[in-house]
Amino acid sequence: MVNLAQVIYVLGIINVVSGLLILFSCRCLLYTLVGKMQRYGWYRRFYRMHSLYWWIFFASVFLHSMLAFIFFGNPF
Repeated sequence: MVNLAQVIYVLGIINVVSGLLILFSCRCLLYTLVGKMQRYGWYRRFYRMHSLYWWIFFASVFLHSMLAFIFFGNPF
């Protein structure tokens, strides 16, 4: 049986990874680096998934926070 704390931990890692994917696929934040990388086909394929990265991020943050409230309780 999977421990709820392990699920919360894995969701936290997914939060960090998906946040980095969003950061590195965003044209606004890293314009100088991304502008140079737009000529590469692998980056264009990576950038096409930018909106999916946001959905993964929001879903993992929501689940992470809800499970943390269930497991640890409300701190206030």
